[in-house]
Amino acid sequence: MSDDFELVRGSGNIFRDFDMPNPELEHLRATLAAQIIKTLDKRKMSVREAGTLTGINYTEFSRIRRVKLDGFTVDRLWKMLDLLGQTVDVKVKVHPAAKPPRAAHAHA
Repeated sequence: MSDDFELVRGSGNIFRDFDMPNPELEHLRATLAAQIIKTLDKRKMSVREAGTLTGINYTEFSRIRRVKLDGFTVDRLWKMLDLLGQTVDVKVKVHPAAKPPRAAHAHA
């Protein structure tokens, strides 16, 4: 068995690297979820305590801890951070996409 391997540098967005749908949106959701987890860890707060503090069902915090992010929107994650006393700053930069969008075909 050979110990040879190829090192591939990622783009900084694993969702884009694996050609997943909506990579920027998924990266943003994952980043917000990571900040929620970081906040809970820093405060040594259980998911039940987070639920009591925020009024959000603790099972939602549990899903985030298990990285089960399906069903969570960016605004919902943002609101959870807000209720945990965190401020989210966003910098938006718009530029042409690397790949042109696929043309939508109208059916007559």
